Amino acid sequence: MRLLLVEDDNHVAAALSAVLARHGFDVTHARSGEEALQALVPESDGFGVVLLDLGLPDQDGYEVCGKIRKRTSTPVIMVTARSDVRSRIHGLNLGADDYVVKPYDTGELLARIHAVSRRSVHEEATGSTETQVLLGPVRIELPTRQVSVNGTPVQLTRKEFDLLALLAQRPGVVFRREQIISEVWRTSWEGTGRTLEVHVASLRSKLRMPALIETVRGVGYRLVAPAA
Repeated sequence: MRLLLVEDDNHVAAALSAVLARHGFDVTHARSGEEALQALVPESDGFGVVLLDLGLPDQDGYEVCGKIRKRTSTPVIMVTARSDVRSRIHGLNLGADDYVVKPYDTGELLARIHAVSRRSVHEEATGSTETQVLLGPVRIELPTRQVSVNGTPVQLTRKEFDLLALLAQRPGVVFRREQIISEVWRTSWEGTGRTLEVHVASLRSKLRMPALIETVRGVGYRLVAPAA
């Protein structure tokens, strides 16, 4: 798999590139936001994943993420020292597929890279016979992966949409955390649990319907269908 590593520290990039290469990745190193955007021009060979450090010298990392998402659907994993939930939600709102907080374990990083890449391939290979799901004011268009609330489009990331679509399959039914992680992230790795919580918080915020997704403590989540 080709991987675009966006990192301004050459020493960090060299060490990480060596680790990734040993695990079979073909790494391209971009030292700035501008280099990253140039590497993602439409006519270039596709990358499987973009690993984006937020501490870039020329542009804000969040801004770069937003620009990347406008150019390509390639999965983006943010690397950040900001561990607060608000910062993570902001990154997801801009189109990031996942995040890793520094300092991170190399095994965790590799697991997250494989998880987002598997999900991307799975989406391209599968389809659905259903066309839409209506939940009160919420409309979920499955073929086009679009969501609207009271007719107003809501921009969701790939995994946010997958999470909402999964819960919408059976409103009122509790989905266990393990089941959600398996279906949406295509992994059983327990470290994905925190990522699930952040995605749920982001969905509640974007849809402006905090009661839509109910937390069933110790079990998982369920979708509470609103009144039309």
